[in-house]
Amino acid sequence: MLAINKLKKFAGSLLVAGSVVLAGCSSQDDGTGPLKVGVMAGPEADVMKVAAQIAEQDHGVKVELVEFSDYISPNVALADGSIDANAFQHKPYLDSMINDRGFKLTAVGNTFVYPIGAYSKMLKNFDELKDGATIAIPNDPSNEGRTLILLDNKGIIKLKDITNLEATPADIAENPKGLKFIELDAAQLPRSLDDVDVAFINSTYSVPAGLLPSRDAILVEGKDSPYVNLIVSREDNKADDRITKLVESYHSQAVEKKAEELFKGSAVAGWK
Repeated sequence: MLAINKLKKFAGSLLVAGSVVLAGCSSQDDGTGPLKVGVMAGPEADVMKVAAQIAEQDHGVKVELVEFSDYISPNVALADGSIDANAFQHKPYLDSMINDRGFKLTAVGNTFVYPIGAYSKMLKNFDELKDGATIAIPNDPSNEGRTLILLDNKGIIKLKDITNLEATPADIAENPKGLKFIELDAAQLPRSLDDVDVAFINSTYSVPAGLLPSRDAILVEGKDSPYVNLIVSREDNKADDRITKLVESYHSQAVEKKAEELFKGSAVAGWK
């Protein structure tokens, strides 16, 4: 039986290597030290490494990457000054964290859209979905809503309010197929495929698991998705020239080429 991890419980108990290392230390300096940037471990970190190299080579800005493996800790670390910026989230998620926790954070640049898709070891086509099927979905506020909105658009369910970006299964008004939803941490979703009929996984975790939206997904978010990921700073350091140079370095052909290599066409540049 798969465990159902709710976000608030998950946030209170999860320990992440990056956040543990940074606990109790601050990255605040006179603006001449290394810029500490939080990223998700895996291919997103590898993409940011290219931007970091460009920032140092072209602008003399040394960037130190701090890797995380969950969606909570990077914003906590940024808010408490342990890091200077992060790059892992889209605006609906950032807005939810600001509203829920009062963080003084702001977007300073776009990165990529990483489409979310439905994957299955049991179905070859999403139209084969049977009544009572079990669906695994992300348990973080905005990606959960993002998935349910995609299902609403497909006509599988009907939400009480399709504009609610933080919808949960409790916000489903109609579920004619009697689908059963299991809410899991995003990193666990690829491993859930042996136990569920369908799992919705964003490219951050599907691609490292060998699942490509363009090849393997039986339902995928369109390239016109509003869920572009962001580079985020605190409000009090958004004018830091090192951050400006990092954003400029990220918006480069070399970074776009690296993302194409790692995500196999499943990452869409969000700054163009």
